[in-house]
Amino acid sequence: MYANPRSLVPAGAGSGGAPAGSSGGPGGGAGGAGGAGVAGGPSQPPPVPGPNPPGSGAGGAAPGPGGAPGGAGPAAAARLADLLDFVRHEFDLVGNDAATLKAQRDEFEHRIGQQVSEVQMMQQHIMDLEARHTNMTQQYEDEIKRLRNIVDSRPQEGNGNGSNFPGPPHLPTSGGGGPPPIASKPSSSGGGASGGFGGPSDPYRNGYDRERPNGEGASVKRLRMDDRERDRYGPPSPAADRDRDGRPAKREDRDRMGGSSAPSPYPSHAQPSGAYGRDHEPSAAAGNTSLADLSELDPDEVPKELKKEGSDWLAIFNPKVKRVLDVNLVHTLMHESVVCCVRFSPDGKSLATGCNKSAQIYDTKTGAKTCVLSDQPPNHKGDLYIRSVCFSPDGRLLATGAEDRQIRIWNIATKKVKHIFAGHKQEIYSLDFSRDGRIIASGSGDKTVRIWDVESGTLLHTLYTSPGQEQGPSEAGVTSVSISSDNRLVAAGALDTLVRVWDTRTGQQLEKLRGHKDSIYSVSFAPDGRTLVSGSLDKTLKMWDLSATVRALDADAPEEERAGNATCATTFLGHKDYVLSVSCSPDGQWIASGSKDRGVQFWDPRTAQTQFVLQGHKNSVIAINLSPAGNLLASGSGDFNARIWSYDSIA
Repeated sequence: MYANPRSLVPAGAGSGGAPAGSSGGPGGGAGGAGGAGVAGGPSQPPPVPGPNPPGSGAGGAAPGPGGAPGGAGPAAAARLADLLDFVRHEFDLVGNDAATLKAQRDEFEHRIGQQVSEVQMMQQHIMDLEARHTNMTQQYEDEIKRLRNIVDSRPQEGNGNGSNFPGPPHLPTSGGGGPPPIASKPSSSGGGASGGFGGPSDPYRNGYDRERPNGEGASVKRLRMDDRERDRYGPPSPAADRDRDGRPAKREDRDRMGGSSAPSPYPSHAQPSGAYGRDHEPSAAAGNTSLADLSELDPDEVPKELKKEGSDWLAIFNPKVKRVLDVNLVHTLMHESVVCCVRFSPDGKSLATGCNKSAQIYDTKTGAKTCVLSDQPPNHKGDLYIRSVCFSPDGRLLATGAEDRQIRIWNIATKKVKHIFAGHKQEIYSLDFSRDGRIIASGSGDKTVRIWDVESGTLLHTLYTSPGQEQGPSEAGVTSVSISSDNRLVAAGALDTLVRVWDTRTGQQLEKLRGHKDSIYSVSFAPDGRTLVSGSLDKTLKMWDLSATVRALDADAPEEERAGNATCATTFLGHKDYVLSVSCSPDGQWIASGSKDRGVQFWDPRTAQTQFVLQGHKNSVIAINLSPAGNLLASGSGDFNARIWSYDSIA
């Protein structure tokens, strides 16, 4: 790469003596020696010039060869400069490469530092999550222990001061920010029951876990009595040879309970009250069983002729009965919380819904929201679920019942509260106007039904489900009320599995209907005023014949003869989970029911067969209502939606 340093020394110093020697003879040899001295160094002193030496000419020639080194100097310097430039260029290249490599090293070190920081942050997040999980697990276990202690001590509490009645489970809790909890069904595998108040909750079978409670046990409502409470406080299972109090029935009572003397308004498929003993349960009709099986299938597997599909809903028709109805989705009304209640106006043109903090009114034809009623300040942070709404017969007023234990009567036109009825000691779960608009009945968790004069706000009657035990252990909180079409009877369903009927004029209790095996969540009078339908957590509906009760009232029979005349006409089986709401069509031809199984079923009361099952909600169907004007059904659900459906007869 580089030239030999020796090549930098000019050549020709030795050769310069040769020509000198050749031209000067013997003297030239001295000259040659002198020339060699110039080139190789002063090895000998220079000759002293003589006056006329024979080789003087040769001596003069010595400087000629001696000048050769001076002529070779500029070429060597130029070559040296070139080599230095080359070295400088190579040095610059190496320096540039080193700077590039250093920059790459710095970038790699920066990236590695970032990745190390990210890994450390991830490790910290994982540690935080583990700590939170451990804390939540501990809180959960502590809550389970606390609730188990409450359940274990419940029988002893019953003889003391008692505790407040926990509201129906499908309704929102006062402390929860989300949709209400629905208690789980007992595990069929025996692996432990899932409770509705603090225990592991059912997966809810929803795709929509927005309705999970906040987990604070103090605000979670209890679902139903446990087995010990049921055995202690629950009614005995009805049997053909038992009266309503569990004592052996007299012959005339057994004849009356057999139902032979009390014709049902729907003669087909009559089943007398008390017809089922403890070891004998009614079986579902064949069509209902097959329909339940069909509803479990994937929609694509249901035969085309047995279904009708919408964009996000499905109707499955019963293959065992003639298809006489068609159904369609009219509107989906989105809300910001669980829809606790739905109710049509008497003319069917409006639908009222109740949710957290407000009641809404919608136009059933357009689906537009026409009115919002709220009695809370805009900045109020607490929850206040509207659990019942009801229009007055003229459609001008709307009654709302809520967690704050007050009944508000709204003037819809002005959106102002006209009356406030106060007196209940627990949440209000149900309201119903009489058909003449003069009275309104309210049902509450305080184990009372109250009848109010609408115009004056006067409390006319307080009807107790457990007289003398208002603060006692009986789980008799009222979940639903209904007034008959002739305004003479008011019925109430309660958590203690009983349906009670009173005379609205005198407040006398006429009936205490036993038959359901779990809490009653909904009651509804049929248009004839003599038929009552109830829905229960035992997954069934029952239809009660009150014809004999009404006849006793018409005949002004003695008080003791007015009671105990009703019979169970029909039991409807087909729902796969709790029945939460029931409603009767205005022509008495159909009964609708909503369930925790997320379905709505249409029943024929004459045959106890289901016409079809509607599947569209993503969560429990909490409330349903059939329009008094006919052909419309409203449903409210835990999926934050209310829906309006149409049903029409097929020619």
